Amino acid sequence: MFAGYLCVQGSSHHRHQHHFHDSRQVYGFRPTKLFVFGDSYADTGNIRKSFADSWKEPYGSTFPGKPAGRFSDGRILTDYLAKFLGLKSPVTYTWMNLGKQKWLNGMNFAYGGSGVFNTFGDLLPNMSTQIDFFEKLMNDSVYTKWDLQSSAVLVSLTGNDYGTYLANGGAFQGLASFISKVINQLEVNLKRVRRLGARKIVVTSLPPLGCLPRSTETSSFKKCNITENIAVSYHNLLLQQAVAKLNNKTGNSTISIVDLFRSFTTVIEQKQDYLGNLKFETPLKPCCIGKSDGYFCGSVDDKGAKMYTLCHDPKSVFFWDSSHPTEAGWQAMFTTLKPSFDRILKYQ
Repeated sequence: MFAGYLCVQGSSHHRHQHHFHDSRQVYGFRPTKLFVFGDSYADTGNIRKSFADSWKEPYGSTFPGKPAGRFSDGRILTDYLAKFLGLKSPVTYTWMNLGKQKWLNGMNFAYGGSGVFNTFGDLLPNMSTQIDFFEKLMNDSVYTKWDLQSSAVLVSLTGNDYGTYLANGGAFQGLASFISKVINQLEVNLKRVRRLGARKIVVTSLPPLGCLPRSTETSSFKKCNITENIAVSYHNLLLQQAVAKLNNKTGNSTISIVDLFRSFTTVIEQKQDYLGNLKFETPLKPCCIGKSDGYFCGSVDDKGAKMYTLCHDPKSVFFWDSSHPTEAGWQAMFTTLKPSFDRILKYQ
């Protein structure tokens, strides 16, 4: 329901040489904390229980075994990145009062459904507000500039702004100019995080939104929506240009792009794993889906009866719901991204 809303992305023949851009190693340290800003591809439990399906069954059924606010059956991008860094997943801002010892691994400020602009009125903190939360903690000496300088920052922006734009009657013809506004605001946010002291920032490209189940349902989950993916390509092109400009201004590359577009399409198109086993036989079909229009994964009727169907084994399915990968999907994608994370976030 929240993922990236409508979201739009690069066409399937759009390819990059590497999963990251501008990926020169800057500082030879291994990050000691992870700070996270963004949306449902990174949120591990900030969004209010009353506001999201991610706190309902069957979310969280693989990990941690019950709904915990992740928009998946289990671990997501934030969890895999934290593990890669040798850290526990950072505590969510909403639950930070559970104890100071939980602050040691950093903090997650991402809220499912959010964007760089307001997406649900002021019900969800947009990215600027998320950075405000973090800046207040720095002003209160919860974290220091050195904490940020010696950390990694993940920024996830996967399309909610575009879903809101179209849901509010925005014309498709005006989408290109709105994409520019989104990238400009994202650039402002990245500058701000860097000014606070961040030295290693990774920002997501848009995934192929036209391949999300909510867009492929009309083709019985067999075909991606090329129109959406062309719009996504434009977002990703402007993102590359913005990041290159920011890095050129400092003379060192502190910002890198996590190419979710490439990792999604690699895994979706590569139906066999390296041993030749079928990995995701029908990669565009989600594990958990509403039984009819108006129902979603996690929906129940007035009597509490489940109004969704669930696949037999989430580990064999790439998409969990209409917008988000399964834990197995995220794990497969992280495998494609790991060599680039090695270059960017670890010692040389």
